[in-house]
Amino acid sequence: QVQLVESGGGLVQAGGSLRLSCAASGSTFSINTIGWFRQAPGKQRESVAVISSGRTNYADSVKGRFTGFWDNAKNTVYLQMDSLKPEDTAVYYCYGRVGRFDYWGQGTQVTVSS
Repeated sequence: QVQLVESGGGLVQAGGSLRLSCAASGSTFSINTIGWFRQAPGKQRESVAVISSGRTNYADSVKGRFTGFWDNAKNTVYLQMDSLKPEDTAVYYCYGRVGRFDYWGQGTQVTVSS
């Protein structure tokens, strides 16, 4: 099993930056995919930045603005968000996959004001 705990959300003005962190614990050596999803009110949960096989896949809407990276020494995955836009407002969830099992964090709110 894997436990994921996010931190770092908050309120920021458009054009600003935030960094989200997700600390993983448990069977972290078995994680084969890890990253970030988000869900805005009234919308489906969507992939934002997912790291697998050494590559990070980004949603088109965040390319060039967001950077996802895994610190193996700290068992922590980060999402650096720059040039934030009001449409980035959502609950951001950390995601991890071990074999065929999916794990989720509790979510952290990011609100971008115009």
